[in-house]
Amino acid sequence: MRPRDRDLAGRLCAGLQAYSQGVRGLPGIDDPVVRQVLVEQMLASVHRVEYARRLPAMELSPCRAEPRDTRFDPLKAAVIELRGGRGEEAFWLVFLYVHFGKHARGGWRYLREVYGRLGSGNRWDWASTSADPAAFRAWLDASEPELRRGGVPGGFGNHRKYESLSGSSAVGTGAVVGSYVDWVTRAGSHVALIRNAVADAGGDRWEAFDRLYRSMAACVLRFGRLARFDYLAMLGKLGLAEIDPGSMYVGESTGPLRGARLLFGGRYPALELDRWLVELGRALSVGMQVLEDAICNWQKSPGVFVPFRA
Repeated sequence: MRPRDRDLAGRLCAGLQAYSQGVRGLPGIDDPVVRQVLVEQMLASVHRVEYARRLPAMELSPCRAEPRDTRFDPLKAAVIELRGGRGEEAFWLVFLYVHFGKHARGGWRYLREVYGRLGSGNRWDWASTSADPAAFRAWLDASEPELRRGGVPGGFGNHRKYESLSGSSAVGTGAVVGSYVDWVTRAGSHVALIRNAVADAGGDRWEAFDRLYRSMAACVLRFGRLARFDYLAMLGKLGLAEIDPGSMYVGESTGPLRGARLLFGGRYPALELDRWLVELGRALSVGMQVLEDAICNWQKSPGVFVPFRA
């Protein structure tokens, strides 16, 4: 463990103990081994959040934004597009990053091949997709056999494993993209959508996040709590939106809810747990992204640290 990590681990461990003894009991981590596992998961979560926040300052190769190149990376591509003054494309790439996810073996293949129209030299970029969602859906249906070709690893990421490539299905990728396009274009653009939410929230980053989160829930198909949370949180980390999650929305979750009940030692109401988690996050000086990610991963294996794998 690096010296900086050791210092942070010590502060987190002390903070958990102080909170448990002086504010609210945390019986789920009375065992020092279990407490240490939670601290290790928090450290790993801090690293993931910090990595995304550092991306806008990194030196990036143009190949990262080329879908015909296997080194393509959607978040790095988003940063490259933003640097080039193509902010709308950056938002779109973050959406695709969340919708497709990263497959354990195939990596970003589904996203790369859909975005790059199977290496044709053209792209289903924001301009072409938002201008004609019906054409995008028709292309998906025609291209699905090639996208799903056997013998080549590919697929949706673990958190999106129940999604479909279908363009015509009412719950497939075509419908999801169509609903997302409607959500954004109703405001005029991604920039306008964010600007309106921030203005309506009086500049409060938490309130703006919540407004967008609830608006997205009402409008974008197949984007549950985690997808909405990840999408909006990533916009904040990349500097695309002045928003941050002020809640874990634990009542709409599975893993985080189980983790919260394990941590606090009882089947408390979700709203109460959500409030306590915000309180705990402030006491530890970590944001909701770190706490949400760490508690979800910790509850899967409380006694042994198991690194997260996308």
